[in-house]
Amino acid sequence: MAKTNRGRFFEDYRLGEVIRHAVPRTLSGGERALYHALYPARHALASSDEFARSVGLDAAPLDDLIAFHTVFGKTVPDISLNAVANLGYAEGRFLKPVHAGDTLTSESEVIGLKQNSNGKSGVVYVRTTGRNQQGEAVLEYVRWVMVRKSDLEAPAPETVIPDLAKAVPADRLVIPAGLDFTNYDFSLAGEPHRLGDYAVGEKIDHVDGVTIEEAEHMLATRLWQNTAKVHFDATFRPDGRRLIYGGHVISMARALSFNGLANAQMIAGINAGAHANPCFAGDTVKAWSEVLDVAETAAPGVGAIRLRLVAVKAGAAPFALKGEDGKYLPEVLLDLDYWALMPL
Repeated sequence: MAKTNRGRFFEDYRLGEVIRHAVPRTLSGGERALYHALYPARHALASSDEFARSVGLDAAPLDDLIAFHTVFGKTVPDISLNAVANLGYAEGRFLKPVHAGDTLTSESEVIGLKQNSNGKSGVVYVRTTGRNQQGEAVLEYVRWVMVRKSDLEAPAPETVIPDLAKAVPADRLVIPAGLDFTNYDFSLAGEPHRLGDYAVGEKIDHVDGVTIEEAEHMLATRLWQNTAKVHFDATFRPDGRRLIYGGHVISMARALSFNGLANAQMIAGINAGAHANPCFAGDTVKAWSEVLDVAETAAPGVGAIRLRLVAVKAGAAPFALKGEDGKYLPEVLLDLDYWALMPL
């Protein structure tokens, strides 16, 4: 009997199936240090215990995307090991801060299936929940991924495409217990801009850029235990090039957004997201944001800002996104719609 696992193919998924993912992972300050070595992340609340205590938390949580990447990475062997590409995200909510010492596990439910017209692959929709050692949900999101078929003669499943919300309503965002921005120190945070300084429709060029290196991408992919073959194995793609892990691009763009959005301290929700075009080693990533909405919350001094974060290759036109045909321009790498918490 074979002992190894070649991963699931499209025909192996069943609607309503719940998959418990291996292996639990205990996070430490090591993940924070490596995260800040890989990305120019400087948001104060995740950087300083003292700053976190000044706004009502017991200690600095780990960067929100550390939790996201860890939970996501657990799912890869079961969901996207044989993926062609990760296609999108929706209905993401960060439900509880993750701290050093927490142990995270992941579980996914298959909520949609659609075979592609070529009969060689299909799209799998899953709702994933990450939990800590107390069984408390810390994160949930939907993603959909294109997965190869192994048996091309396997019958197509009934097509089910889930009806997903276009955005997480502001009143469904979860604010960490105790968070209080009434005595927020803007000087230590790095910029003076509060929620009222941003206008819906405003666009912000984050100015800086970072060239993606092969070694750093591979370190990030291993760090988050993302075993998808397209990231590891240069023989897996016809062009012999390894795709840069999409989470690497997300974190790079989020870190670059500090310049202009230093007070967008915590990610509270992910409304939508698309990896618009592949990224490869040697590409220089830049980023811009658009303010889509603003809202107050029940927490003292805490507001929510909805942002479109776009990562592009250097040399792209200012605020490049889509062409006249409605398709993403080839230099656009990421289009991410998310909520962040910011002082009023």
